[in-house]
Amino acid sequence: MTTKYPSVLLIYTGGTIGMIENPETGALENFDFDQLLKHVPELKRFNYHISSYQFNPPIDSSDMEPCLWAKIVKIIHDNYEQFDGFVILHGTDTMAYTASALSFMLENLTKPVILTGSQLPIGTLRTDGKENLITAIEIAAAKHPDGTPIVPEVCIFFENELMRGNRATKINAENFNAFRSFNYPVLAKAGIHIRYNEHCIRRPDYSRPMKAHYLFDTNVVMLTLFPGIQESIIDSVLHVPGLKAVVLKTFGSGNAPQKEWFIRQLKETTERGIIIVNITQCPTGAVEMKRYETGIKLLQAGVISGYDSTPECAVTKLMFLLGHQMPVEEVRRYMNSNLAGEISIS
Repeated sequence: MTTKYPSVLLIYTGGTIGMIENPETGALENFDFDQLLKHVPELKRFNYHISSYQFNPPIDSSDMEPCLWAKIVKIIHDNYEQFDGFVILHGTDTMAYTASALSFMLENLTKPVILTGSQLPIGTLRTDGKENLITAIEIAAAKHPDGTPIVPEVCIFFENELMRGNRATKINAENFNAFRSFNYPVLAKAGIHIRYNEHCIRRPDYSRPMKAHYLFDTNVVMLTLFPGIQESIIDSVLHVPGLKAVVLKTFGSGNAPQKEWFIRQLKETTERGIIIVNITQCPTGAVEMKRYETGIKLLQAGVISGYDSTPECAVTKLMFLLGHQMPVEEVRRYMNSNLAGEISIS
């Protein structure tokens, strides 16, 4: 009897994890990913078949955009039957946007897609990249005794924690604990053992195939309120040519100024068919628009709740839905629906 070893596809998009220091200039440069085993010889101890796909040239995560999300999805789709799981190496700056986008683009995902990276290049002595990479691969290959994957969803693994991709946000620019999932429990913690929170992990319908999506519409803006914001600013943002949706970052549990001009601007905007989604500026907690009078006025102006969505998730979800050219009311309905575990609706 032959033993079938787990197979994992590494997709290197770019980012700090795949860099080494030039000894002459001290600058960080991308290395050829074929050298991975040289820098992480521990991978040879896995009884896994590990293959890799490298973006050429690698992408700085600041340059990540929807066409590159589509490229990642195409790679996963084309290799879906050949691998048990996928690990995406990605720069940390926009990792949460990519993870959120992929959670919608990979409909009915039945295999792990784990994004990870590092704050220090994998070639440096104190790198966090080696541990992140090794554990991400182990999670991507992990299965239940019945052969089904333990974590069949898009996740971010960073500094010993596995987070749902569309619930994570980057919170630290220099420490190793770069990401946090404020409004949803972590899916696993890695210590001596990897301990999975089974009740928090989504279960797909294994009778249905995974469906890949590629369409996006980027006519979306994020507008953060602050005390003293001027009507001219609000007016110019809400009248950007081609604008289709706004993520409105409000105060506390979804509150905003009660000035007549502000409510009027929002009402006129929603009446033009532009979708406005209300999310809180607070990292923890949710929008409750029926709690205070200011929230009720936003509802009356046609603003919809984003519940406890992260900013990264709200933006990518809108881009995804608008890309499918749905009627405005249908987009509004889906924004108030939990499609991939991204929001908590009581």
